[in-house]
Amino acid sequence: MDSLNPDHPPLTVTPAHEAPRVWKFWGTAIWGIVIFAAMFVGQISAMVLLVVQRGLPMDLASLQLVGGEPQALALSVIMGLPATFAAVWLAIRIKKASFADYLALHWPSWKQLLFGAVGLVLIVVAWETMSRSLGREATPGFMTDLLKTGRDKGAAFFLLFAFSVAAPMSEEVLARGFLYRGWSASFLRVPGAIILSSLLWTVVHLQYDLYFLAEVFSIGLWFGYMRYRSNSLWLTIVLHALNNLTAVVLTMWLGS
Repeated sequence: MDSLNPDHPPLTVTPAHEAPRVWKFWGTAIWGIVIFAAMFVGQISAMVLLVVQRGLPMDLASLQLVGGEPQALALSVIMGLPATFAAVWLAIRIKKASFADYLALHWPSWKQLLFGAVGLVLIVVAWETMSRSLGREATPGFMTDLLKTGRDKGAAFFLLFAFSVAAPMSEEVLARGFLYRGWSASFLRVPGAIILSSLLWTVVHLQYDLYFLAEVFSIGLWFGYMRYRSNSLWLTIVLHALNNLTAVVLTMWLGS
C-alpha cells in the first residue's frame, strides 16, 4: 500500500474546518493596534535617541523640543518603517502565511498604474479647485512651514525620503496591506474593508483639520479601490509615494 511506502505517501486533504491562514475581523483589529503601537514606538525611539545624544533631560519638554526640528521629524518617520514591517511580519508569520501573498506584494501592470494615477490626479485637482474657491490653503500651513524650514536647514532630501518613501510604505502596509487583507475576508467584505481601513488611515492624520481629513479619506477610498482592482499593494504604495513626492516638491521649491 502507498500508505506504507515512504516514497509514495498518501494524499492528504486539508479539512474544511481548518483555520484559514488569514486574520479575520477581530484578529486583524487587534493586530492592527499592535502594529500601530510598534510604528509609534519606532518613531518615538528616534526622538529618545536624539535626546540622549544631546545630553538633554529625558522628559516631555525635551522630546517636544527635539520633535519640532525637521531632521528629527524625518528620522522619526523613517524609524517607524522597520518597526511596522517587523510587527506585520510577526502577525503573518503566526498564521504561517506567505508575507508577499498576504500583503499582495505583486507588481501592477502599466495600465493599472496609469489608471490609478489618473484617478488620483483628478481627486487632487478637484480638492485643489475647491480649496481655491473657498479661499483655503491647498496645503496645511504647518506642513508648509515644516518643509520650507527643512529646506532652509539642509534637510530637504531627508524630509523628501521620509515623506515620499518611508511614510507611504509604512501606512500602506498597515492600511491597504494588513487591515484590508483581513477585513475583506471577514463579514465586512471588500466595500467594508475599504471604508474602514480608509477611516483608520484618516485618523492617523489627525494633525489636519476636518477639511483636509475629508480629502485624505477620499484619497484613501481611491487607494482601497485600486488595491481591490489590481490586487497589488505595490500599486497603492507607488500612488501614495507619487502623491507625497509631488506635494513635498511643490511646497519646498515651487510654493510661494
